[in-house]
Amino acid sequence: MGSGGTVPDDAKWPEGSKADAATSAGSVSPHLDENERDQAAQHTAPKALVIHEVIREEGENELSRSSSAVIYSGFAGGLSMGFSFLTLAFIRSALPDTAWRPLISSFGYTVGFMLVVLGRQELFTESTLTAVLPLLMRRDRATLLALLRFWAVVLIGNLAGTFIFAALLTPTGVFSPGVEQTLVDIGRESVSNPFWPTILKSLLAGWLIALMVWLLPSARSARMFVIIILTYVVAIGQFSHIVAGSVEAAFLVFSGHGSVGDYVFRFLIPTLIGNTIGGVALVALLNHAPLVPEFRTESQT
Repeated sequence: MGSGGTVPDDAKWPEGSKADAATSAGSVSPHLDENERDQAAQHTAPKALVIHEVIREEGENELSRSSSAVIYSGFAGGLSMGFSFLTLAFIRSALPDTAWRPLISSFGYTVGFMLVVLGRQELFTESTLTAVLPLLMRRDRATLLALLRFWAVVLIGNLAGTFIFAALLTPTGVFSPGVEQTLVDIGRESVSNPFWPTILKSLLAGWLIALMVWLLPSARSARMFVIIILTYVVAIGQFSHIVAGSVEAAFLVFSGHGSVGDYVFRFLIPTLIGNTIGGVALVALLNHAPLVPEFRTESQT
């Protein structure tokens, strides 16, 4: 997947980054032998600069991938995200209609994200962090064009995957009547908000998903917990996500309960705007800007 935050192994740390992490507290203590210092380094959270470089290198790799490889991975990511919609419907339909039902059923929403992240598939909202960092470092036209190409290909692949998955759910009789009705209800919720509230909610979703990418390099064995808790917040807040929500909104159209206009104007456009702003402006910039003085110091030495 394009998520730089999923890189846990030593071989994928940028040159010098592991050494930087090894100089953290405890790993250079004179009271420890070499093996104990290695253990201390392994249990010390990496510095922000190290996390930045892990994610930036992953972004460089993403921008250099061929369009065919990216679109296939994005298509797989769109298909995988369909299981967030389906699992959410399974759990919700099995619970009584009470105030606490969303607190339980929202865990189903995390399934697709786990499949995408752990399966290393491309997801547009994660690329708003990883692929942007190379542009923030170089700030040239070639990198900007590469970023726009990458975004377009990932998004096309993601949305194509969601359309196929949504189409697979539309034949009647595949699921129980309760599940089928719940799928329709969730689809209606995805296009129920006006334009500007949808932008705001999708901004928060983009922010949380990009933060997830930032947290994963230091999460180590807790990666799954990080994925679950942050995407759970997206679910209970009913924040719009361009890929997960596309399955829901597309299903509404394919099943005859919504129009193409609902999909485009009440979901796609405002959600795309909000997710992009949330990932780029509120995370990539805020997490990159504090490190600029360190980059300048290194370039002068």
